[in-house]
Amino acid sequence: MRALVTGGAGFIGSNLADALLARGHEVHVLDDLSKGRRERLADAVDLHVADIREPDEVFDAVRPEVVFHLAAQADVRSSVDRPDVDAEINVLGTIRVLEAARRHDAQLVFASTGGAIYGECDGPAGEDSERRPLAPYGASKLCGEEYLATWNRLYGTRHVALRFGNVFGPRQEPHGEAGVVAIFMGLLRDGGTPKIYGDGAQTRDYVYVHDVVGAVLAAVGHGGGVFNVGTGVETSVLELYRAIEQATGIERPAEHAEPRLGELQRSVLDPSAAGRELGWRPQTTLAEGLRQTWDWVTSQED
Repeated sequence: MRALVTGGAGFIGSNLADALLARGHEVHVLDDLSKGRRERLADAVDLHVADIREPDEVFDAVRPEVVFHLAAQADVRSSVDRPDVDAEINVLGTIRVLEAARRHDAQLVFASTGGAIYGECDGPAGEDSERRPLAPYGASKLCGEEYLATWNRLYGTRHVALRFGNVFGPRQEPHGEAGVVAIFMGLLRDGGTPKIYGDGAQTRDYVYVHDVVGAVLAAVGHGGGVFNVGTGVETSVLELYRAIEQATGIERPAEHAEPRLGELQRSVLDPSAAGRELGWRPQTTLAEGLRQTWDWVTSQED
């Protein structure tokens, strides 16, 4: 198929582009390179440097059959400081990508978020659980999901939204709004001391990037809907840090700092619907994913 990946020069997007190439597909990437990096992409990928708020020229040139919409403003703190910018990129940008996809009769697979949409969890959250975003970022992603659902009803499209857990793995860099795995491993590699906010008992659902890519590919051709992409397993920050020490072979006491205002205490997703309807289940254990991630992190030292 002819695939277009928005945000394809980023962490998840570049891993997806590799997987698409490995399956023999024609791969195009739309990325403004504000966070993405050209060097993450294989030579066989056609990179189109553009903004998702003005996607028409790229869509008309590519004529995609499937669009993987991963480009977003993903910094929670930035969304609080500038909710207007967050909405312009994540809501208006998604609408324009939706319309461009509709003109080319392309299915859209949309990268959404679990933790930022469900808010505080009292157990694994299912797709029908109460949605309680605590930041504009979560609200804008939820808004994007609703636009997909509206297009499905209005135009008979088959767009799919995937709510990701805490994704980690190769190519996630320890800067900005990076995941805690990348931050901890970057500090351990460079001789720094990781910092744990609060008591470290707060939990997340950590899912390996290659498993996430598998879920994204499994959504192609589905009739539409919303699915969680996680493991269903809660791991505390303290447990995660101990697992990272084992994966890296580096034992270094972490510092503790005051809890961060508004941070979730529990976030975990129920992925059973994706298993039933998409035939997808996570394959990589936390320990194995951390080992593979560390292999990549140490390969970047030079």
